[in-house]
Amino acid sequence: MAYVIVLPEFGLVSDPMVGTITTAGESLSPVLDKVAVLEASTDDLVNMLSGEGNYVASFPGREKTLAVGGSINAFWYGLAIGLLIAGVIAFQLIKVS
Repeated sequence: MAYVIVLPEFGLVSDPMVGTITTAGESLSPVLDKVAVLEASTDDLVNMLSGEGNYVASFPGREKTLAVGGSINAFWYGLAIGLLIAGVIAFQLIKVS
């Protein structure tokens, strides 16, 4: 898109399609800062699959928390499902007798 230079000493240009006067060199640093935060968050999401590493929003010294938490979670779900299956089998054996 073409711009018409209005005041080059102040960096003002005019957009003929819209009819506004704006600065030619706006800084994209706030957008780039937010993109950097989003990239760090997406890296954390991908790194959660391995269960190791230090994450952006965590305190120091908590490198293996996801692996330990996942193991404890899997243990309790396995125990609950195993007891449920054992209970169903036990009730079937009692019912048959």
